[in-house]
Amino acid sequence: MNALTVAQKGLVRISHLQGWRRPLIGLGFGALAALSFAPLRFFPALIISFSGLALLLEGTVNHDKGCKAAFWTGSAFGFGYFTISCLWLANAFLVQADQFAWMIPLVLPAFFFGLGLFFALASLAHVMIRKRWTMPSDGALLPLLFTLSIAEWLRGHILTGLPWNLTAQATAGSGILLQPLAVLGPYGYGWVLTLLALIPAAVVLAPAHSKRLGALFLGISTLITAYGAIRLDLHPTQYRDDAHIVVVQPNVAQRDKLDPQKRREALLRNLEVSREETVGLSNQSVYVLWPENAYPLLDRIPDLPGKLAEDLPQNGFLISGSIRSAGKNGYANTLLVFGPANAGGHLLTAYDKHRLVPFGETLPFYGVFEALGIASLSPVGGGGFTPGPGPRVIEAGAAPFAPLICYEDVFPSTLFPKGTRPDWLAVVTNDAWFGDAAGPKQHLDIARMRAVETGLPLARSANTGISAVIDPAGRVVSTLPLYQSGSITMALPVSLVTPVFTQLGDMLFVGFLIINAWMVLTLRKQRGIEKSNFIATS
Repeated sequence: MNALTVAQKGLVRISHLQGWRRPLIGLGFGALAALSFAPLRFFPALIISFSGLALLLEGTVNHDKGCKAAFWTGSAFGFGYFTISCLWLANAFLVQADQFAWMIPLVLPAFFFGLGLFFALASLAHVMIRKRWTMPSDGALLPLLFTLSIAEWLRGHILTGLPWNLTAQATAGSGILLQPLAVLGPYGYGWVLTLLALIPAAVVLAPAHSKRLGALFLGISTLITAYGAIRLDLHPTQYRDDAHIVVVQPNVAQRDKLDPQKRREALLRNLEVSREETVGLSNQSVYVLWPENAYPLLDRIPDLPGKLAEDLPQNGFLISGSIRSAGKNGYANTLLVFGPANAGGHLLTAYDKHRLVPFGETLPFYGVFEALGIASLSPVGGGGFTPGPGPRVIEAGAAPFAPLICYEDVFPSTLFPKGTRPDWLAVVTNDAWFGDAAGPKQHLDIARMRAVETGLPLARSANTGISAVIDPAGRVVSTLPLYQSGSITMALPVSLVTPVFTQLGDMLFVGFLIINAWMVLTLRKQRGIEKSNFIATS
């Protein structure tokens, strides 16, 4: 008996688990999948966990209550996946612990359970298809590939959408593995990676086809690696001679941002750092980037334009997060652009954040929650901020840019208006809400994904970190660690030719789904030809 046969027989036992044991193991596999994201970025965990889920579901196909078992197994997997990968969200409730800490054991489990429903529904749909149609053993997991991919797309779009820790984000530990995003985007690449992750389970189900499936695994892995290495080699980081960026990281604790005196001290430090870092940069456009809500109502400081005119280079601009009054509509989380300095340093334009964080910046069904005594975490209270009209490109100096405020860089298809393309992406964020846990590291990985997908350099100023400048191939060319005040001063990287994904959007992903569905429909006609080893031994 060879090692493969021994391993296969051991894995077959997973499918025979009954009762509470099946969802418990599913919970463990979901937790394991979370290790593929920051801070560990252990990509093999994704392969092990997705194949583990597939084997657990396979054991429900021939059971009378298989659909119920599949739903709760998928739900447990999703709960473990999001609990471990997003537990850092608890830090946001601890900033004002006297008001919000009590919500942690109520809100977060409900939130993670809700997100886990996407895995639950994908698992249920897969088993329903398998119960209705007999599939050959080597194609038995094609329905799961389809349903998991659909569920991930839905998670990123329905209601407000939350495309955080998508499957493709598991590749962020390697610049080489990130590169297919330029062609496939996060959902198309997610489909490919899910296919890759399900192949080990397919080998267990169809040992007679292990060589062919192994060749497929090796072929996909080789193609991804070769493409990534070649793309990085062909696109070394290059820098412009007409545009410079200064990224300021003030490192102000979230509690201190609620103190007016400490906010003012931070403002003065930001101005001083900006002046010092821009000395001698007079023959180019200079963009000074401050973080999200660096100072509220910054546009109402009467002597700020004069100060900027004195301290910044002639063609210098200040780009800063702030809060501004939106008149009768309340307040907006905004990005203000002042400059150029040689024109008086006045306010040039304002961009209002249009994708607001639910319960953090906006409170859905505010009247209901107000009656229940549940407040929003928004600093302006009430129903939260007023959303802006949508993405835009700001023309300022030699390098027009697309402004993104914090959470907005999570959404791959709404970074700037269709039909336009900026020279770079300017991200202002305040991840101080999330402490030194995995959240800020995952957010940086997401920024790298957006750079690869758009072929644009990205500069991000994060209040307490991680601030960075990222080149258009996703390389972090300069960074400031968490909880360290400082700045990054450097020439702006040159953008690349518009990537395929930016041109086509999710069309390739749709194409993969069509092929996937066609294969399922084709293989379902081969009834009874070859049943999986799980079915034969159950």
